[in-house]
Amino acid sequence: MGNLLILLTFIGAVLALVFALFTALKVLKFSEGTDLMKKISQSIRKGANAYLKRQYKVVAIFFIVMFVILGAMAFADLLTPFVPFAFITGGFFSALSGFVGMKIATASNARTANACREGLNRGLRVAFSAGSVMGFTVVGLGLLDISIWFFLLNNVFELNPTEITSAMLTFGMGASSMALFARVGGGVFTKAADVGADLVGKVEAGIPEDDPRNPAVIADNVGDNVGDVAGMGADLYESYVGSIISASALGVAAFSKNSAINDINAMAVPMLLAALGILCSIIGTFFVRTKENATQKNLLKSLSRGTNFSAIVIAIIAFPIVYFCLDGMNSIGLYFAIISGLVAGVLIGQATEYFTSDTYKPTKHLATKSETGSATIIIGGLGLGMLSTILPIIIVAVCILVAYYASGGGADANLGLYGIALAAVGMLSTLGITLATDAYGPVADNAGGIAEMAGLEPEVRQRTDALDSLGNTTAATGKGFAIGSAALTALALMASYINKVGEVAASSGKAIDLSFDITNPTVLVGLFIGACLPFVFAALTMESVGKAAQSIVVEVRRQFREITGLMEGKAEADYTSCVDLCTKASLKEMVLPTVVAVITPVVTGMILGYHGVVGMLAGATASGFLLAVFMSNSGGAWDNAKKYIESGVHGGKGSDNHKAAVVGDTVGDPFKDTAGPAINILIKLLSMVSIVFAAVVVNFSLL
Repeated sequence: MGNLLILLTFIGAVLALVFALFTALKVLKFSEGTDLMKKISQSIRKGANAYLKRQYKVVAIFFIVMFVILGAMAFADLLTPFVPFAFITGGFFSALSGFVGMKIATASNARTANACREGLNRGLRVAFSAGSVMGFTVVGLGLLDISIWFFLLNNVFELNPTEITSAMLTFGMGASSMALFARVGGGVFTKAADVGADLVGKVEAGIPEDDPRNPAVIADNVGDNVGDVAGMGADLYESYVGSIISASALGVAAFSKNSAINDINAMAVPMLLAALGILCSIIGTFFVRTKENATQKNLLKSLSRGTNFSAIVIAIIAFPIVYFCLDGMNSIGLYFAIISGLVAGVLIGQATEYFTSDTYKPTKHLATKSETGSATIIIGGLGLGMLSTILPIIIVAVCILVAYYASGGGADANLGLYGIALAAVGMLSTLGITLATDAYGPVADNAGGIAEMAGLEPEVRQRTDALDSLGNTTAATGKGFAIGSAALTALALMASYINKVGEVAASSGKAIDLSFDITNPTVLVGLFIGACLPFVFAALTMESVGKAAQSIVVEVRRQFREITGLMEGKAEADYTSCVDLCTKASLKEMVLPTVVAVITPVVTGMILGYHGVVGMLAGATASGFLLAVFMSNSGGAWDNAKKYIESGVHGGKGSDNHKAAVVGDTVGDPFKDTAGPAINILIKLLSMVSIVFAAVVVNFSLL
């Protein structure tokens, strides 16, 4: 039966990729508009392609080095020989997910702008379809990678379930490593360009957003694609496969000694759940449509209609999956664990929407802070972000308790942990449509820029702005899903690490203590190291954005000063120099944060032993979850407060209030698009690295 379940997983992957291809071909049939619109879109496409080409060259060096290290460990019999290759495929598919998403996004921006000339609903459909291509490419490639590896390891090499999950966890490490490079590098690029363009263009020069006179405007639009699309695609690919693999590994641990259940079935259930989630997501996409002159609330409802439908259907389908694949009614608690994850995902999305959307009180109230200047709106945004951590923490805490005890964790801890891992899979089971609602935002943002630069009718920019503002909210909601699932997945991976340590100790004949006491000095020291790590990581990424943004500000000021006739619209800005500056800065700055994330678990383990590593993972998960939510929601609220003022309240565009809001938004940009979303990758990568290097730590640590 296990092979049948994997076959269904493979079919689900193919279905997602075919739907993505069909949708892409449909999008490409739309017109790009005028010759000027085509020229602008081509410039954005060229800059994005050039950046990714250079980024992948840098990343390739890291992957070659890691392949050699993992190969040496495999040769020394510390890992299975499949691990280095699994690491490479995880990174490759993660990069491919982002690359495909970026290609369709840069091909859709002008098409969305042109569609908005015909109406709001048509523009929404084009942008959402482009987002759907990325969403279903991510889930399709994720399940394709998983199902192929499972088939090879189970049927060709005939490994036992424990060995299979051990090897497959490693391609999660490859995916996480690639995702971190993509998120940090793309995030530095996009936010450096955005901050530079806003500070000099909107605040100092007083010209509109996306004004073609601004030398950083093309770099800003390129950044939307390499950061918010390519980076996000790699990020959520990693989240998706990480949740599935960790659940599969814990399924083996939970049922390996249960004669009533085939542990292969327990391993395959998360994969089948994800495959059926693809079908539900595809159906849900057909429910996304809106009417002309729709309000932000109407637009939110149109997207929620599709995501809610998908969530309801997968909640129904999950019951027979658990009933027939596991132990009938004896496993009903695992079904409720899945439901708890689905519900938690929806609630986290709604909580994020409440704190970041300009249709609700918090963001509207934040906009009033602009009346007394930049300082008060920054203080208000920081306070809002801190306060917004309460609801996600409560939601995730309740989800963990329900999933653990409903699954039987009171009697069998492994069953409870399997339930928590299934909750994370449930939360991401409809990622295809959830990511589509997220990925469409950068397409709409680019469409607005093209509408401005091409001098389209004012109502076109109004429609693209409405879609862009909605995109800010859906992007924040998507980050909420990713962060929430990261907390659950990191907890499951922590349990997998402890199991791995036990396996390594048993195979090497070492007697070790697998109990973990908070008063143990090594655990406590590890806890402090882990709690500090997200702050250090965020500081490195924020500093990187600041350095890169400074270079853009200087360059934009130089061009305004030295290019005769630029401000009068009689000369063309040098867009290429800003794109090149952002590219060089982001490629340079993305290396250190990623290396820190990979090295820290190994160094901590070699000094403090496996007890210290568990403490580090616990500290990083707790503080990282809080910091990621805080930064994401603060940034989203600042951005939408600015958009709310631009709609005409509190003085509207060009007013002092607007300039204060722009300053708040520039502070929030690296919060929500660089440091914040990268932290959820960090906490999972720490666990993945710890698992891969568990044998080294057990055999060679000082303590």
